[in-house]
Amino acid sequence: MRMVFRWFGEGNDTVTLGQIRQIPGVEGIVWALHDIPAGEEWPLERMLEIKKQTDEYGFHLEVVESVNVHEDIKLGLPTRDQYIDNYKKTIEKLAKVGVKVICYNFMPVFDWIRTNLFEPLEDKSTALFYEKAKIDSMNNPAELVRVINENPDFTMPGWEPERMKHLPALFEAYKNVSEEDLWSNLKYFLEQIIPVCELNDIKMAIHPDDPPWSLFGLPRIITNRDNIRRLLNLVDSPYNSVTLCSGSLGVNPDNNIAELVREFADRIPFAHIRNVRLYDNGNFIETSHRSQDGTVDICDIVAAYHEKGFTGYARPDHGRHIWGEQCRPGYGLYDRALGIMYLWGIWDSLERTQRGAAAHLQSTVL
Repeated sequence: MRMVFRWFGEGNDTVTLGQIRQIPGVEGIVWALHDIPAGEEWPLERMLEIKKQTDEYGFHLEVVESVNVHEDIKLGLPTRDQYIDNYKKTIEKLAKVGVKVICYNFMPVFDWIRTNLFEPLEDKSTALFYEKAKIDSMNNPAELVRVINENPDFTMPGWEPERMKHLPALFEAYKNVSEEDLWSNLKYFLEQIIPVCELNDIKMAIHPDDPPWSLFGLPRIITNRDNIRRLLNLVDSPYNSVTLCSGSLGVNPDNNIAELVREFADRIPFAHIRNVRLYDNGNFIETSHRSQDGTVDICDIVAAYHEKGFTGYARPDHGRHIWGEQCRPGYGLYDRALGIMYLWGIWDSLERTQRGAAAHLQSTVL
């Protein structure tokens, strides 16, 4: 397991590279050019700027999250080919700065949805929260856009104001788009992209839908075991892969994340590991990474990765906001650093147990 840490860039993150450097075992930065609109070709000089900044601290840039997919590609419009061409050119440039994995998603309109970015927990920390009844009764998603973007100090990936101001037109465009249409458009995209990935040794790793069910009548397709199987068969290449997010998939109790790891391990180059607490009414809140604090069995998930000899990249995903930290929602320093140490604690214990078993077997044979 190779530990990485998401960083939004100088001037766009309260966490510094120097602080990340002090978290044990972190070797790379998960990054992106967040100000580049979806569909535009990324400039190499901007990538090299990020590389220069991270080289100073000894970090690699092998995972990028995300190179966003333009809505015209998801919609299957005739204009999609120009945006796919830009995506191919961006892949070729990313290879020049050492990228090995592109995390992306294929969610229409909204990348992720929460109703409160700072919901209090029992210990007075706060965390990202989803209230089912509020979403179910919401007639106008513009209200949600206001909630997500009411903190103007940070860009909110997937909720860019310039894109969100076209919300009515986006909903109109998706009015007659079915799940099967979206599957067809994803297949077309991957058939174009994966050969370029193979030439540049970069894996496309799709992020599951967050949350993994349809919202506001929009189709969502990366939601469970069967859909992951279908995705991997759209283009049967190791470069067509999955970013397995325990939190996104874990809010559906029918998804056993550890079993997904065991089945798809050879097609998971990147893991998001985080916990959520589910409520009987369909609400959920994000918690500490500790298994006992949520509904997702983080210990079993890490054990599954260890059993499969996982050598891919992993990062702690969304953390709580603790100790009075003023930070980007879900992406403070302290709780994610605690999460890393919890994950390393599980991993190191498994490593020691494995070594002890091997030594015992060797002594028994001798």
